[in-house]
Amino acid sequence: MGKKLFIGSLPYNTTEDELKQTFSQAGNVVSANIITDRATGRSKGFGFVEYDTDEEAKAAVEMFNGQDFNGRAIVVNEARPMAPRD
Repeated sequence: MGKKLFIGSLPYNTTEDELKQTFSQAGNVVSANIITDRATGRSKGFGFVEYDTDEEAKAAVEMFNGQDFNGRAIVVNEARPMAPRD
């Protein structure tokens, strides 16, 4: 398992600080990023969290996948490399 996790179905008002604080319960969070729309600056409802070790990342998936986060059931799994675009 990789150290970087995809976090989906986030509420649109989630901040990177909230994401980092929540996911730090599973281990040392290296970075937490929320993906935003370039034109509007509004959250796209997903982001990424990166951990120091694979063990911490695995613990986070087990701890948070399907759990309630500010009123929404979030999806947490290993991040896949971005697909090439045309």
